[in-house]
Amino acid sequence: MAKYLYKSLLQIIPVLYIISLVVFILVHVTGDPVALMLPDTASAEDRRVLSEALGLDQPLYVQYYRYMSNLLLGDFGTSFRYNEAALPIVLERLPASFELAAASMVVACVIAVPFGIWSAVKRNTGADIFISGISVMGKAMPNFWVGIMLILLLAVNWGVVPVSGRGTFAHLVLPALTLGIGVAAEMTRLVRSSMLDILGQDYIRTARSKGLWEAIVINKHALRNALIPVVTITSLQLTHLVGGALVTETVFSWPGMGQLIVQAINSHDMAIVQAAVFVIAILVILINLATDMLYALLDPRIKYNH
Repeated sequence: MAKYLYKSLLQIIPVLYIISLVVFILVHVTGDPVALMLPDTASAEDRRVLSEALGLDQPLYVQYYRYMSNLLLGDFGTSFRYNEAALPIVLERLPASFELAAASMVVACVIAVPFGIWSAVKRNTGADIFISGISVMGKAMPNFWVGIMLILLLAVNWGVVPVSGRGTFAHLVLPALTLGIGVAAEMTRLVRSSMLDILGQDYIRTARSKGLWEAIVINKHALRNALIPVVTITSLQLTHLVGGALVTETVFSWPGMGQLIVQAINSHDMAIVQAAVFVIAILVILINLATDMLYALLDPRIKYNH
């Protein structure tokens, strides 16, 4: 396990290098940064001065060398919107994104795990058909529509939670429900499918033949082995929620990375975009690595090649 972890950490270096190259290329093909940053009324002299200040008058290989040198020092540039270093601004938004992602995953697991198990145990019954239908409908509903419906119901009609912002648990309810419902719809179907596969195994029939209570068979023998594909989809959804909840954070004015990225793209603040992409990439790598470690804990039979 230690050797596998060491090799995985070494693989992060070429991955980050490729990401850095892609980001550099995308920044240069999206348009002239000087034209994006200055108003249309700016003079040619203003454009020349800003171009020299940003080093954009230098050859491309010189710009790339300076770009990589700054990245190694953790310098992603200065945000012209905030007039501050970009990386601290992005890192400042991480706690809000983690808070929303964690709450959304709790909502999803609370809904998906029991209903997925119930649907598998009651296979081909009315309960199974109903849960499967609700799951399909939940997956089909876009997040922004779910968010608007929850705002109308819980905030406008009932007035039990605030519409937007962050600060109290009540502010977390609407965005967490919006994201959690979408994730729960996909997880419920996966839990059902995984449980159906496990319930057909020989050791489950053996456990039942021994006269064990059905609750013990389901929760102790079947559920743990059924969790591996669920852990996989959970890790994928978690990386999406931390860095990609763009629409939901914008709808509810949640001050996370998603809202920051949308604002940065709209204002052409490429320093923020670069820093956010790198932070999200590192988070994805670390979450996937943690998922691999969790596999071995759930199923000791899983071995990693050194």
